[in-house]
Amino acid sequence: MQRTRRSFFPRKGTSDMSTSPWRAWLILSVFALLLFLITASTFSSLGVVLPAMIKEQGWGFGPAFLGFTLLGAFCGGSSWLPALLIRKLGVRPTILAGSAVMVAGFSCLAATPGLGVYLFGTALLGVGYQMMALIPGTHVLGMLFKKRALPFGIYFTVGSLGGVVGPWMALSGMEIAGGAWRPYWWMQAAASLVVGLLCTALVGGKAWLDAAAAETDKAVAEDVENAPATTKVYRTAVDWTVKEAVRTPQFWVILAAYFAHLLGGVTAVSLAPSHFGELGVPATIAISAISLESLMQVAARLGGGLVGDRIDPRWLLAGAQGVMAVGLLALTHATTWPLMMLFAVGVGIGFGMTVLAVSILLLNYYGRKNNLELFSLVCLVGAVSALGPVIGGMMRDQLGGFAPTFQVFAAVIGVIFVAALFMRPPRKATSVEPIAEPVPTLLQDAA
Repeated sequence: MQRTRRSFFPRKGTSDMSTSPWRAWLILSVFALLLFLITASTFSSLGVVLPAMIKEQGWGFGPAFLGFTLLGAFCGGSSWLPALLIRKLGVRPTILAGSAVMVAGFSCLAATPGLGVYLFGTALLGVGYQMMALIPGTHVLGMLFKKRALPFGIYFTVGSLGGVVGPWMALSGMEIAGGAWRPYWWMQAAASLVVGLLCTALVGGKAWLDAAAAETDKAVAEDVENAPATTKVYRTAVDWTVKEAVRTPQFWVILAAYFAHLLGGVTAVSLAPSHFGELGVPATIAISAISLESLMQVAARLGGGLVGDRIDPRWLLAGAQGVMAVGLLALTHATTWPLMMLFAVGVGIGFGMTVLAVSILLLNYYGRKNNLELFSLVCLVGAVSALGPVIGGMMRDQLGGFAPTFQVFAAVIGVIFVAALFMRPPRKATSVEPIAEPVPTLLQDAA
């Protein structure tokens, strides 16, 4: 009897998902490692390395910290790009291009002769982050897993750990380099290239991903059809187009929640050190509270992943918005341990849980086929929310403190909490089975 050899990558038009379920978890592991690395090396490292760069280059603090604004703004504002590239070229070329952009960004930081090149590098890192992180990651995981809460929870949890480890990684890297900051950025450029190439090699080609997605869609449809009427987690049986989805109020509640969690969470963490200082809180205690907030993000995403297929994610979203509003209010007068703990727990859980709930709700409410475009539209608001710390600074100059900023943002989040609390799944009116159509591109469908 002749033996046949089985390739790691299946032949075009075939799928080995049923015989190799481990591959989906391997891809999850690689994407989680990728999110961990780029989170640790960008948002979490820049604040640690920047003082040394400012001292050596003689920059002002204001222009130097503009790099944070550009990093966040370009990360959010470029969210349309990976969705477009994935539709046009595929996941592999998009991740490879993102890796090249990240390498270019880190190279600008490492070799910067002045402020202009540094700022250009932070903008590149924002674009590269989006091309390698949430949008391709959630897109691929949605294709591979019919129950998404646990894999999404693992993915976002590992990414949150990058935020915890990043500052220590930066300190250790500079210590290894004798206090120099340029070698650290070169190391991150090399790491982005290696992990990007690894992810590109393992993610699978278009034919394999399409076949895996077809199996996942079939399994989800069977689960929805066989689900009891009393099921606790709603999942749509049909795919919505982008135009149909954005016409529902539920989409705008989800988008508002994503915007609010970035606005409140980023602003709180950015302004908290200065706010604690003005309140007379010792620096060591303030750092402990902020570190606990980061750990609560990790716990929230892990816990949400464990229960997200048993408890409807809209309750997770509403709960996240509620506790974040409470956390921001506690921060306004956080001079005691109970209030500082309430800030850390509230903002940490709210920030960590929201992105997980938003990701799952978009898939549950509107289906998988156009989720790439829908999630990229939601991520666009990240560009606007990057102005949160700037608004907080302006209000501080006018009003004499940071407390009014936290109170205003808490009120905004409170309104979204009420909207999420009363939100119900959207219902698509269909009298006949919809005819399958080619998946539209972002620009065609969003026009």
